[in-house]
Amino acid sequence: MTEIALSCIIPAYNEAPRIGGVLQAVLDHPLIEEVVVVDDGSGDGTAEAAEAAGRGHGHLRVLRQPRNGGKTRAVARGIAEARGQHVLLLDSDLLGLGPEHLSALATPVLQGHAGAAISLRRNAPLLWRMIGIDYISGERVMPRAVLASQLAALEALPRFGLEVFMNRLWIDAGLRVAVVRWPEVESPYKHDKRGGWIAGLRADAAMLGDIFRTVPPTETLRQVLALRARRV
Repeated sequence: MTEIALSCIIPAYNEAPRIGGVLQAVLDHPLIEEVVVVDDGSGDGTAEAAEAAGRGHGHLRVLRQPRNGGKTRAVARGIAEARGQHVLLLDSDLLGLGPEHLSALATPVLQGHAGAAISLRRNAPLLWRMIGIDYISGERVMPRAVLASQLAALEALPRFGLEVFMNRLWIDAGLRVAVVRWPEVESPYKHDKRGGWIAGLRADAAMLGDIFRTVPPTETLRQVLALRARRV
């Protein structure tokens, strides 16, 4: 398998209305040589929407998971399939994303100024914007080897334990971290996507449960402080 510089991996679950906009920013980006969308058992035509958006782009692959297994397993599938020396992880529901945001995130790593990079979106929680880092941001750039060596561990993680697990890997590896502000980009709130506040709060509670099953609350605080101290 021929290695390339940068692969973009996009896990997606029921994001047919939004994934086309994300791919519009990704496809034909000069720094991205491969795009891998992993459809996580969607029931709304997400895979078909991704294929339609990428028609004519030979470096897009759309992989289909047989059933919904959660973001972590979808990313693990993408990591296993990707050929990049580095990977760019993107959520599939981002609004306001443009090619310039991807350049800003990838360039510090590709040029060797940082070991990894993480986004800070416009609607990240106020506390994270105040302290200058969103420790559970899903938009990241890092060497593929950081995750490729942990595929078995990824498969065993809770559905939404990925980001704090990656934080642990970055800290253990001593990576310097570029925090890249994206003031024009936001991620839809769960209550907007799930059809109401109750469903949104349940989804948030499930995500927090997965985070704290992966690392204890005290470690999440240590991660925030450690990543903040490693900013370049």
